Amino acid sequence: MRVMIWYSVKPELVDQSVELLDAVYKDLEESRPDGLTYETFQLDGTASFVALIETEGDPVAAPHHRLASFQRYRAALNAICTQPPQVAYVNEVGVYRSVPA
Repeated sequence: MRVMIWYSVKPELVDQSVELLDAVYKDLEESRPDGLTYETFQLDGTASFVALIETEGDPVAAPHHRLASFQRYRAALNAICTQPPQVAYVNEVGVYRSVPA
């Protein structure tokens, strides 16, 4: 199942958001959970972020939710967001890739 999440943080807290995300990705690299693809993008020149998560089964039970670093990141979002996270389940329509991911 694929999920897209988008949100905006206070401009002065972009660096804090990125630092929290860096910790999540570090933990993901160390734990290497199966059945999970997790990507986060910052919209160029903005304080807005988009996350794409693909997981086997229910996204709410995805393995990254068990990481302490993710729990810290998620708790911080409540305080630093100007637009709270919005969630949408997405279905792939098509993919073209001419360069390796």
